[in-house]
Amino acid sequence: MRRWDVIVLGLGGVGSSACFHLAKSGMSVLGIDQYSPGHSFGSSHGQTRIVRQAYFEGVGYVPLLKRSYELWDQLNQLVVKPLFVRCGLLQMGPPDGVVVPGVLRSAKAHDLKVRTYSPEELTQVWPGICCESSHVGVFESNAGYVDVERAVVTQLQLARSEGAELLHGARVTAYEERLDGVSVSMNGRTFHARQLVLALGPWSSTWLSNLIGANIRILRKHLYWFEAHPGTLRVDTGAPCFFHETSRGHFYGFPRIDSSGVKIAMHSGGAVVHQPQASDHESIEEDSELQECLRYADACLPGVTQRLTRQQVCYYSMTPDEAFIFGRLADESRLIVAAGLSGHGFKFTPVLGELISQIASHEELKYDLTAFSPSRWMN
Repeated sequence: MRRWDVIVLGLGGVGSSACFHLAKSGMSVLGIDQYSPGHSFGSSHGQTRIVRQAYFEGVGYVPLLKRSYELWDQLNQLVVKPLFVRCGLLQMGPPDGVVVPGVLRSAKAHDLKVRTYSPEELTQVWPGICCESSHVGVFESNAGYVDVERAVVTQLQLARSEGAELLHGARVTAYEERLDGVSVSMNGRTFHARQLVLALGPWSSTWLSNLIGANIRILRKHLYWFEAHPGTLRVDTGAPCFFHETSRGHFYGFPRIDSSGVKIAMHSGGAVVHQPQASDHESIEEDSELQECLRYADACLPGVTQRLTRQQVCYYSMTPDEAFIFGRLADESRLIVAAGLSGHGFKFTPVLGELISQIASHEELKYDLTAFSPSRWMN
C-alpha cells in the first residue's frame, strides 16, 4: 500500500505553494483538487492580487511579507514573464482612518519606504486618480501585483518537477486522522499519508468550523473590469495599483494591463454564502457591488468609463478576528491547517507554503505564529 509523507487537499494559492515546497524539501507529496489547475471557482483567480509590505492590518504581518517578497522574486527568476510586477501601490483615505495610519505604522516599525501625498499632489502625479480634499495618499513604490492564476499553475508545475503527484478533478468525500497517519477517501479509493494539509479555501467552512471551534464565514465577492479612455491608468506608463478607504466602503483596483481595462472591486461588503456554488458564477450582471464600484469610479477615477468589459466572482473566507488560521491543528495532530485568509492572504502564499513544509518537517520556525493558531478559539 502506497503511503505519502504528506497529502495536500486544495491546490489554490497556498496548496500549490505547499506542494512545491514540500516536494522541494524531499518529501513525497500527493496534491488533490476537485477542479483543474488555475480554476475560477475558489479564491485564487481574477487575474491580479495586490502585493504590499506596509501592512495596515498589523505590523506583525510584515516579517512574513519580507520573506514572501524574497520568494516571489525567486519565482520570478524561474519564469519568462514575471509573476510579481512592482508597479507601486497608492493607498488613500482619511488621515485618522484605518488604512493610512496603519500603513504609516507598519512603514515606521519596519523601516519601509513610503511617501505621503496631498490630494492635489497625487492627482498631479497620477492624473487618473483623485480623492476627497480631506483624504491623503501614501505611496509604496515596492508594492505591486501578482499574476494570480499563473502563479498557481507555475507552483504546481514546479511541484511536479520536484516529484509531487497531482490529482485534479478529484472530489474528496472524507478524511480521517489516525495514530499512525491520515487517510483520505475519494471515489471509492483511499489514500494514506503521514500528515495532511488542509488548504481548502472557501470550502474550509464546511470542513473545519467544527474542528477549530469557530465559524468561518464565506463571502461572495465581485471583480469588475471597466473600459478606460486611451492613456488612462496604464501600467506601462506608471499607473499604480490603488486601495481607498471611503465613507461608502473600501475599494481597490489595478491599472490597465491588457484590453480588459481597469479592474475595480470592493474589499468591504460581500454576501454571506454557505459554500461556493456553480450558480454563483451565472447571471451576475446586476448586484449592489457593481453599483458601488460604478459610483466609486465616477467619483475617483476620471477616464474610467461605465462600460463593463469583464466580471468574475470569488470568495473571502473570513475568520472572527480576520487573522489567518495557520499551523498544526494541535501539538500532536497530523493535520496542518491553512485557512481563513480573510481576503488578504494571496500575497503570503509563497511563505505560507514554505512554512507548511517546515511544520511538516518539525523544523524550528523563525516566526511567531501564535496569532494564527488554529486552536485559539478552543476551550
